[in-house]
Amino acid sequence: MGIESQSILPQKEVAILAGGCFWCLEAVFDQVRGVESVESGYIGGNLDRPSYEAVCGGQTGHAEAVRVTFDPRVITYKGLLEIFFVIHDPTTLNRQGNDAGTQYRSAIFYTSPEQQQTAEDLIKSLTAEQLYDAPIVTQVVAVSPWYEAESYHQEYFARNPLQGYCQFVVGPKVAKFRKQFAQRLKG
Repeated sequence: MGIESQSILPQKEVAILAGGCFWCLEAVFDQVRGVESVESGYIGGNLDRPSYEAVCGGQTGHAEAVRVTFDPRVITYKGLLEIFFVIHDPTTLNRQGNDAGTQYRSAIFYTSPEQQQTAEDLIKSLTAEQLYDAPIVTQVVAVSPWYEAESYHQEYFARNPLQGYCQFVVGPKVAKFRKQFAQRLKG
């Protein structure tokens, strides 16, 4: 008997992305085929175990972000980043819509040199394609300690679809994703 070839890709990988309110990102990535879980949380700051109130105060340095666990055999890291760059505005510094402050910055927190290279290459490509009217300001930075957000933030859109922010901000981002990436939707 010969040795059967095994896939060299890991069965799970993690992407950590910040692009404004974590409710929006979580609601989209929850629907992506190949995504196993999405957690809302805080990253990139200087306070251990920050609370939502502290992060919103803008003094901790944390960004609202999502930690996406995915199967790279189903969707690649680059595929996740392509969705990320469509569902938020990567050209506004510390702002997404009416949400303003460093906690709403656009950032990719890479966990490996390969993720860093993929993110930097995609930003170069998007810049060359001139898809945006302004320069991309998305930070590409090494992962730092992750803090899961309070339980009431998890699956917020799924549990509160009629809440005003969900109807007017989150819902349109989910609709945009569903329209542009229909082939990436979970069955």
